[in-house]
Amino acid sequence: MKAIVVNDEAAGTAGMTLAERPEPKAAINDVVVEVHASGWISTELEWPSTWTDRADQNRAPSTPGHELAGLVASLGYGTTGLSVGQRVFGLADWHRNGTLAEYVAIEARNLAPLPGDIDFTVGASLPISGLTAWQGLFQHGRLQAGQSVLAHGAAGAVGTMVTQLAREAGAYVIGTGRAADRDKALDFGAHEFIDLENDALEDVGQVDLVFDVIGGDVQRRSAAMIKAGGSLVSIVGPVEARPADGLAVDFVVEADRAELGEIARRVQDGRLRTNIGTTTTLDDAVAAFNATERAKGKTVVRMRP
Repeated sequence: MKAIVVNDEAAGTAGMTLAERPEPKAAINDVVVEVHASGWISTELEWPSTWTDRADQNRAPSTPGHELAGLVASLGYGTTGLSVGQRVFGLADWHRNGTLAEYVAIEARNLAPLPGDIDFTVGASLPISGLTAWQGLFQHGRLQAGQSVLAHGAAGAVGTMVTQLAREAGAYVIGTGRAADRDKALDFGAHEFIDLENDALEDVGQVDLVFDVIGGDVQRRSAAMIKAGGSLVSIVGPVEARPADGLAVDFVVEADRAELGEIARRVQDGRLRTNIGTTTTLDDAVAAFNATERAKGKTVVRMRP
């Protein structure tokens, strides 16, 4: 099968190659999925799990990619809940070969059924962004109706999901980003927008929840704006600043079949739109990943027409 592989951590995306690799086999409780589309995160080659296994042993050459949509091709021993030929989408294990390939072996529990009226490209764009937003808002941020959310990076793949899910839950959403992001952030449902380069962030006043995808000085300033009992939720590593009287959480997104189902239902009925910036084919993916400019939003690789 064709797959993108990496061997040299220092080379970044310039070290990616398209190669022929053996098709994976399904272990116990696995399925093999014929990948039709795969989502790509630009920082993935900086993650330790791309290069080492859980025992901290080198696993290069490795295949990156963790989001997928496709068809179940085969079942491993003991696998239940899915069937051969079923449309699925989900989130592959961080420490195993990933989804930038024509086939991938993945634990069945990391997948959810993909409804027939959701395109594979859309399905592949949902798992990381959708689950990150869902878990950050509701599991870690304990968001309630009537609260206020400061959503950093509101025009990005995660930020647009945060904005839509928070607004649907009855929150007042203030998005942030660069001036060029304003229209997209508002289009995805932000009630107002703060240009971090030209507006005064502190003019927003106090908020109940900060969803941080930036870190650094922006995180430190945001922490001081959180109301008593509020939350700072970060996906950029250990928090550098904490609210004076509130909760600070950093987390790594986890696969969850029930939550994927909730996200898919919202896409089906129009409550949730995905934010795809770039689409490419597997043959052209390496060049697309190395492009100097890419549209803001999720990058999706189509494996098949």
